[in-house]
Amino acid sequence: MSGFQIVVLWSDMLIWLLVAATLGLGVLIAKSPPLLAAWRRVGANRVGMASATVLLAFVLIGLLDSLHYRVQMNSEAGQKVTYAIEVLSVLDALAAPLRLRNEKTYSEPFATRLYAKESIDLPGGGTVRDYPRLKHGGVHLGEREAEVAADAGFTALRAGLAACIGWLALAGIASLVAGRGAAGGSGWRKIWRGETAFAWNAVLIALGFILLLVVPLLWLAGQYHVFGTDKVGQDVLYQVLKSVRTGLIIGLVTTLVMLPMAVLLGIVAGYFRGWIDDLIQYVYTVLNSIPGVLLIAAAVLMMQVVIDTHPQWFSTAAERADLRLLALCFILGITSWTGLCRLLRGETLKLRELEYIQAAQAFGVSNWRIIVRHILPNLMHIVIIALVMDFSGLVLAEAVLSYVGIGVDPNMNSFGTMINNARMELGREPVVWWSLAAAFVAMFTLVLAANLFADAIRDAFDPRAA
Repeated sequence: MSGFQIVVLWSDMLIWLLVAATLGLGVLIAKSPPLLAAWRRVGANRVGMASATVLLAFVLIGLLDSLHYRVQMNSEAGQKVTYAIEVLSVLDALAAPLRLRNEKTYSEPFATRLYAKESIDLPGGGTVRDYPRLKHGGVHLGEREAEVAADAGFTALRAGLAACIGWLALAGIASLVAGRGAAGGSGWRKIWRGETAFAWNAVLIALGFILLLVVPLLWLAGQYHVFGTDKVGQDVLYQVLKSVRTGLIIGLVTTLVMLPMAVLLGIVAGYFRGWIDDLIQYVYTVLNSIPGVLLIAAAVLMMQVVIDTHPQWFSTAAERADLRLLALCFILGITSWTGLCRLLRGETLKLRELEYIQAAQAFGVSNWRIIVRHILPNLMHIVIIALVMDFSGLVLAEAVLSYVGIGVDPNMNSFGTMINNARMELGREPVVWWSLAAAFVAMFTLVLAANLFADAIRDAFDPRAA
């Protein structure tokens, strides 16, 4: 059996550090009654928990795609161990049927033949113009190509039944947790009557929709190209799954870059005022006067020159693409902190004039203690909603930057590169629409779930909410 070599990319380390930080934050929340009460309000919000369930599905895909390795090329004793240049992930291993079943070129969703006619040699001599048969899509049907709809429907029905069984098992576990071991199915009744402190009913409904969509989709993906194939014959569903990690990194890492600068400078400017406020205003006014796209383009192109002139830094193409991705996140973070900083400055100017802040100053409480204990908690709802809204905007901005050629590396899967490639496909006849549609639906779902979850967090953390 061939071995493998674990590969740790810089973006992988950041993602798993974020996971560790989230777990640590969970421990701190459990020890803080006010924070615990706020998060319990989040857990009671049905829309928020349904959207959180969808977000967790995206996060799971991103985490599976953040465990990388290289396959060992030779396994004979006495030979020097060598590894493949291609860097794979756990998601690649799980989605191997999608990754390895490539066609020649475009094919429609659930098609059994290519999308364009070609000259086909006949066995007895001569040629004919026809749609060639796919190598993998619907090959199990043999000559029964007309039965695609019936076969796909029956397969989806079986997969849907399996999804229902899995959902019932998860619902049973949830009812046991909600009922705390009570007899007579009281946990089940409490869930669907909305009598639980946690919105189990919303979570189970969201899980039901996810299972009813994902299980048949993956089941059918083993027999058909359910989202079609692109110009080089690669499965579009595989591209969508691989693009999730890129979108999460663009949104999360960029917000982490901008967060400390925006929060610190915004609060300091609003609280201390004077020359400090003037200096910080001058800095973000100068940054805002520079067109954002031009600044990002210049920084990305400079970074690309550095990457091109130092190929010895990278042993694989994945490491090269990963560095460009992180550079893009850093550049976006540096250029997008000014809006949140200005917002926090204005809110801090109002908060510092309130009676309890002036009372703390009169009692001799230090300025930084006032900022940490009184100012910052009253700004957290603004920070959270702004960051999640920025997350949505950054995921969409990546598509625009890739469209103009200054986004992620062309070899890296992302929603932006999918849309950029679909740009030319929309201009041909007949129109190749499925790549753009798949990328749009996936981005729309991710952004909508993030926005709804942000609304739930805002409602729970806003101290002025009734």
